[in-house]
Amino acid sequence: MEYMGNKEYWDEKFTNRSDKLLSPEKSVVENISFFKNGTVLDIACGDGRNALFFAQKGFKVTGIDFSIKALERLEMYARRVDFSIKTKQIDLQADNSLKNIGMFDNILINHYRLNKNQLRDIKNHISDNGILFVCGFGDKHKIDSKIRKEDLIQPTDFEALDKSFELIKHDKNQDERGYFVTYIFKKKSFKDKL
Repeated sequence: MEYMGNKEYWDEKFTNRSDKLLSPEKSVVENISFFKNGTVLDIACGDGRNALFFAQKGFKVTGIDFSIKALERLEMYARRVDFSIKTKQIDLQADNSLKNIGMFDNILINHYRLNKNQLRDIKNHISDNGILFVCGFGDKHKIDSKIRKEDLIQPTDFEALDKSFELIKHDKNQDERGYFVTYIFKKKSFKDKL
């Protein structure tokens, strides 16, 4: 089964999911102090567990996902607590899907693996000293009927970031759900690159 890129699977999952929002990603909560005040782009945001957490902390949030059902749920949750969160339906499987997304102070990629072209382009969408936060199933996670090898975050994925970013934290951990990794990068300012 194609889990990460199967729109019908996710639309059905979000349609049938209970009305209770999942908790924000543990790694995001534990590392909130790394994020720069301002804007957050939540890539593959699902129904907004992390987007709503950031909004609660005072960030201006944009969430993108390919599942319209997920985005509808995010908008519903945001209305309930009177948060303003921008949403946009984008199919991340297209190489140029982020081309016109705009500029942000922080970009979160949680449980999704962007391709190398998208990662190479990410520098064009994040402000100087901004944070790129990537977490999810890592290279040692057990492959099963839902998670394919190509869905796993690999250490080599970030070679495409070239000299525009500095790795400021890297965590690995394993629990009952599997093997997880967190990478936190800071975009170098123009003068840092000289």
